[in-house]
Amino acid sequence: MAHSARPVVHYMATRPDGTVPPTDNYLARYYRGLGETIPTVNLADRIGETVDHPSPGERWYTDRPFGYFHMYTRPGEILERIEDGWPVRLFVVEPLGETGNWGGINYPYWLMSQQIRVVEETDSWRAFGHRGVQVLAVLAQLPDLARQWATEWAADPESTLRAYKAWEKRVDRTRALTGWAFCRAQYSRREAALQAANQPAGDAAAQAATEAGADPHAAALIRLRARCLVAGQLMHDRIRNGDYEQSIRGLLLGAGLNTPDVAQAANR
Repeated sequence: MAHSARPVVHYMATRPDGTVPPTDNYLARYYRGLGETIPTVNLADRIGETVDHPSPGERWYTDRPFGYFHMYTRPGEILERIEDGWPVRLFVVEPLGETGNWGGINYPYWLMSQQIRVVEETDSWRAFGHRGVQVLAVLAQLPDLARQWATEWAADPESTLRAYKAWEKRVDRTRALTGWAFCRAQYSRREAALQAANQPAGDAAAQAATEAGADPHAAALIRLRARCLVAGQLMHDRIRNGDYEQSIRGLLLGAGLNTPDVAQAANR
């Protein structure tokens, strides 16, 4: 018996207040510099309604900061053009009327229209793809983890530094973060999710470590550890085949740094 195709879901991310951000951040900065107000729509106020674009631009050319509704069919790319990154709110929408993009071959997960129906608000973790729950859990834990790592460092700075330097060398040599995680994110359409998780992970860990008394060098390595950890969780299902790939995943999750939280995460 033939299986029916999975229905395509169109997502739009908004700012935390529910308003749609500009689709072109460069033009947005330019227009704001001229003192112009950029129109927007609050999707949270329009659930169940059909919404016409307040100031439609040329189809489908970016001639203004917000000239069309910009939707994604691949959740892991939703955060690609969000001006302030995470956090966001996420909505399921239905494109109406004429639709297009910048070239179907190059942008297969984009869709643009000038009229939509706002179907519902959905869980914001979906913006990171199907590993979003795990990613948000790591982001929430990172301040506490970073303080724990800083405390471990202060208790035995010499051996901890040796462990971190050896781990950093392996991460660099294997390109675990810049090669494996990044390339697999591209292939699985999670590049924007990886980039969006990377920044807050590193910032939160470095700030917490510094507040806990870590020196700048220690804080920098703790920042790298946090970035690797969130990447390892996001790409956990894509870096897994064979002993070598599993060793790469282990590096991302902190193998060799002997922290129970990371060892437990590596087994999930």
